[in-house]
Amino acid sequence: MTMFHGSAERPESKFSHDEEMQFRIHARRNRLLGVWAAERMKLSAAETEAYAKGVVQADFEESGDEDVIRKLLGDLISAGVDADEGEVRDAMHVKETDARRALMGEA
Repeated sequence: MTMFHGSAERPESKFSHDEEMQFRIHARRNRLLGVWAAERMKLSAAETEAYAKGVVQADFEESGDEDVIRKLLGDLISAGVDADEGEVRDAMHVKETDARRALMGEA
């Protein structure tokens, strides 16, 4: 009978783990996007680190990815970089794949 003791908690635990993993993937993706954009804007190493952190923070402004896309695109254009929304979305997709692979490799 004790064999089934923890089984009721497993779906909740899996959900919690999946939510945490998705949060970590998005945070890593956003950091990678920040580095990508900083390189395009030719920022220094210190500026790149600060900018990447700012991109991660921008994701907390509203749900979804639009806040991050808006920040990246606005900053790239303000810095005189020729960029468009499609390019930012493509980079977001690539960086999300990179982040997912990196985190799965850590697990």
